[in-house]
Amino acid sequence: MSAQPRRRIRGMVRAGGRVVGGRLFSTRSSRALNALRRLRRTNPLPGGGFVPTMRGESRCMERPPTPRVSIVVPIFNEQENLPLLHAQIAAALARMSDPAEIVYVDDRSTDGSLRVMQELRRGDPRVRIVRFRRNYGQTAALAAGFDAARGSIVVTLDGDLQNDPADIPALVARLADGYDVVAGWRKKRHDSFVVRRLPSLAANRLIAWVTGVPIHDTGCTLKAFRAEVVKRLPIYAEQHRFLPVMSRGSGARVTEMVVNHRPRLYGHSKYGLGRMVRVALDLLTIKMISQFSQRPLHYFGLLSLCFLGLFVFFALLASLSFHYAPGNFGSPEQWGASVLSICLLGITFVLYFAMLGLLAELAVSASGMHRRSTLNRLLNELH
Repeated sequence: MSAQPRRRIRGMVRAGGRVVGGRLFSTRSSRALNALRRLRRTNPLPGGGFVPTMRGESRCMERPPTPRVSIVVPIFNEQENLPLLHAQIAAALARMSDPAEIVYVDDRSTDGSLRVMQELRRGDPRVRIVRFRRNYGQTAALAAGFDAARGSIVVTLDGDLQNDPADIPALVARLADGYDVVAGWRKKRHDSFVVRRLPSLAANRLIAWVTGVPIHDTGCTLKAFRAEVVKRLPIYAEQHRFLPVMSRGSGARVTEMVVNHRPRLYGHSKYGLGRMVRVALDLLTIKMISQFSQRPLHYFGLLSLCFLGLFVFFALLASLSFHYAPGNFGSPEQWGASVLSICLLGITFVLYFAMLGLLAELAVSASGMHRRSTLNRLLNELH
């Protein structure tokens, strides 16, 4: 080292600087380093670190552990419910030994919900906030929450206080019995019978009959999932209510348990009778995705056979009618041309649906949707 840098280092050391680990610290840096060492000696926290405060100061605090349970709550205009909801969720998590996080998904609320969530985050390091740029609906909010969740167990519930957070520990404990999805059953609902309970009862019966999954209350948002199950399910539109059905289709073990249901204290319901039409259309979509994709050629082949049988029956009926009442159908040339046209149309339908079935088989095979996933390997190992 030359003489000039040496003289500079000596001058800074005389001014109060220090050389630590081969690096030169000024007086201010040296004082900060000493303060850091004193904090570490007096507050020996594993994984401790400096977190800047609002005033630019520094305080030593423990990093939140990696969560095992993620609570996902879609929020839309629930300003009055949020403080009480968060307090109840915190009380439920206090009864559990597992580290947890709370993921609030703001579906672009127009009231002060975002401000309340930010206040909750300042007071609780477990709170995380996801916000949409516009309103996308409950299904999209849940999907975003699933993507953001870091825990191996994901619990979902509504933000309107009608789902009871006190049921969360029981739902998580039920997963330990070997299940992958635990759906809540609001056996005693506190809703209007005509507007909410009657449509829900009809929809649940229809869903159970069409899908073959005996879940009493598919519309209950309070559910617990294993993360490897729910993160693989692509949902959109109003399909969040079909999560147990879709999970069952992928090989997951699904059960249900009775949960508490409470009347709404603040705000108003976001659902109405018009939702029934969307649910029916989504049910048809889920039915086609879950079963049609398994054997598309069977479906199109069945349609081909139906059209083939229909046109064979028509040809026989036409032949017998022309044989026993030839004068009622015009000249033989006209009758023969009409029958030939209809038969050709029938053959075209048969070939059309058969080719669609083959193309669907090729599309399903090329998509790789039936490859053995991690979930299937896990379930096979457990059995």
